[in-house]
Amino acid sequence: MEMVPAWAPAVGFTLLPHVGVFLGSKITKREIPTWYQTVQKPSWCPPNWVFPTVWGTLYTSMGYGSYLVWKELGGFNEKSVVPLGLYAGNLAVNWSWTPVFFGAHKMGWGLVILLLTTGTATATTTSWYNINKTAAYLMVPYLAWLSFASALNYWIWKNNHKKK
Repeated sequence: MEMVPAWAPAVGFTLLPHVGVFLGSKITKREIPTWYQTVQKPSWCPPNWVFPTVWGTLYTSMGYGSYLVWKELGGFNEKSVVPLGLYAGNLAVNWSWTPVFFGAHKMGWGLVILLLTTGTATATTTSWYNINKTAAYLMVPYLAWLSFASALNYWIWKNNHKKK
């Protein structure tokens, strides 16, 4: 029987968050040059190229953090259900933002999703802190970016939703 190389779980956990980027890329590639270009944005909105750069870095950091938690707890077992379950929930909520905001053009629901993402990321970070402090610290830039992204999403929603 062939053993899995020792580095494989680290690579797998680190790459896992990028699945959402891959799944949402068709939507963003279609909507950024068309719909998103017409959306009013604040002066403090970064240029479009910043977003994939930042998200790629954040996904790599949090993915590696999840590996550290998994390794510290001895894999998938009773002890890892809550910290890795919170993380899985966070990824699912995070990945849902692109189809809602860019695909359906639901800016208000996008904001709700970002706030839920921030809440689940905070719960994940808190649960990781007593398991592996490095893993928790790797989540801090993600939490900061989620705060910024929420403020940006709020501004865009407030200044672009249809007035009744």
